[in-house]
Amino acid sequence: MAIPDFLRELRVTAGTQLLLLPGVTAVVFDDEGRVLLGRRSDTGKWSLIGGICEPGEQPAATAEREVYEETAVHCVAERVVLTEALEPVQYANGDRCQFLDVTFRCRATGGEACVNDDESLEVDWFPVDALPPLSEGSLFRIKQSLTDEPTWFAPTAPQ
Repeated sequence: MAIPDFLRELRVTAGTQLLLLPGVTAVVFDDEGRVLLGRRSDTGKWSLIGGICEPGEQPAATAEREVYEETAVHCVAERVVLTEALEPVQYANGDRCQFLDVTFRCRATGGEACVNDDESLEVDWFPVDALPPLSEGSLFRIKQSLTDEPTWFAPTAPQ
């Protein structure tokens, strides 16, 4: 996966310490109600499209940018469906981070879905009732995107 320049520069001084990073996930639907997925080059698994916000970039703009960069599909972020702090991760090089994820329901507005960078092996549209194997988190994001419920967030712990 590509590491943004700002993060590469930050790691020079931060080392491998745990960093809290703003990230987004895009649940993109086309006019037929299909969802856009990419099969990741790092894990070989199908997933929703997502990425890290650049400094000064609005999260909705990040979602739209990441979708285009990875899939060549143009989209519009319509609403926030979920916000949560994900579990911390540690990469093979020792870098640790925790993503604060904002998930957007998005509507495709143009472009043809194809692999558009080195982060995906495949890109395709899937009917919601015929999805490939996905993580529980991705399935939950899709479910939340299909409801009219308010934005989901983890409740705070009792005091």
